Amino acid sequence: MRALPAPLIWMVLKPLQKLLAILLGRSLRKWWVALPENRRQLMHEWIRRRRWHLATGAGVTLVIVALLLLTHLDESPVTGRVRLLVFSREKYMELAALTSEAHLEEFAERLLPVTDPLHQMVEQSVQLLAQRNKDIPEVSEVPWSVHVVDSPQINAFVLPNGKVFVFTGMLGAVADVDQLMIVLGHEMAHAILDHSAEQASLSHVVDLLSLILVTAIWALCPGDSLAVLGGWAKDKLTELMFNHPYSRKLEAEADKVGMHLAAKACADVRAGPVFWQQLEIVDKLTGNPTLPEWLSTHPSHRNRSSQMDRLIPQALELRETCACPALSPIDPRVIFSKTVHELLEKAKEQGVGGLEGTHKPQPISASAGPPVSQTVRASPSKVDQLNKDRVPAITSPLPAAAREGSQYVLQNTNQQGS
Repeated sequence: MRALPAPLIWMVLKPLQKLLAILLGRSLRKWWVALPENRRQLMHEWIRRRRWHLATGAGVTLVIVALLLLTHLDESPVTGRVRLLVFSREKYMELAALTSEAHLEEFAERLLPVTDPLHQMVEQSVQLLAQRNKDIPEVSEVPWSVHVVDSPQINAFVLPNGKVFVFTGMLGAVADVDQLMIVLGHEMAHAILDHSAEQASLSHVVDLLSLILVTAIWALCPGDSLAVLGGWAKDKLTELMFNHPYSRKLEAEADKVGMHLAAKACADVRAGPVFWQQLEIVDKLTGNPTLPEWLSTHPSHRNRSSQMDRLIPQALELRETCACPALSPIDPRVIFSKTVHELLEKAKEQGVGGLEGTHKPQPISASAGPPVSQTVRASPSKVDQLNKDRVPAITSPLPAAAREGSQYVLQNTNQQGS
């Protein structure tokens, strides 16, 4: 029997640590309440006389903790950013192996066969990304494998050991292979940058330090009800001040690195902002509740689109250095902007709401082309184009199979507005 990975052991022990802190704090409170008044006065006097010794001890403890944290600083691959990494990549690889086994068992009856056109398309996209980015050790050293899950959920994720999971709902949400490459590049970036280990490391340190606060809350609050409320407030503040902002930071970094991975694979990176604008429209049409960004672990669709727009010039420069064929003069952002504008005008004429407040991209000077919603759907044979040095441009959408049961987002928009 193999030993459990350290991150998994920590996740199992995490609730127990908090429970012990609660019990300790509650015991201290009950002990203090039970003390006679004269004993309390003696304790106050003892603390007052030794306050400098206690302050010195606390200071030395803080210095030791800081030195321990400094020994766990690590340089992020690709970006060179210095971050805290308590759990090593090797330990997280062990956890990833257990996680991938669990996912494969969970999705066993819904996995598409390797002969399915959708699986082949994702497989070839991932291999193209890996091949064109093999200069990055974290990419070339990982055996990438693809698993396509038949599920309407719009989701995809990549484990640190190279297991790629893509849901057919995601394949129905992307308009073409370029957008798929952007999504896959983003998820692969999370894996090669060890974001899961980094986020778990921060959470581990914050949780350990917060045990002191949990103990203090249960020791100082006059009753259990107030202590429970104080603990809940502490958890929410920790999320809002540490966990959520750090998660959004990692998402933005994965967007940037993922776009560079896609650019080196000769994808049309201009399709990236369009994808997030599409999801914004879908959310508005379906009435999906959207949290304010400061309450979320991910940036908003609008902010991600804007951020990608700012990254495109650098990504296009990188693409030009990779011997990629010239891009189509038709900018997908211009096409999308024109199509959304036309649909909004049509909705206003017909008195139909639903798209109010939708982010409209700023026009970009480029040749106009046919609306995206009028592009000709490709047959599954289009998958073979991925074997070339570049992926199809905006005018080469996904195989027709990807659209069954999930029509293109702008066509859905048109139907909703009519």
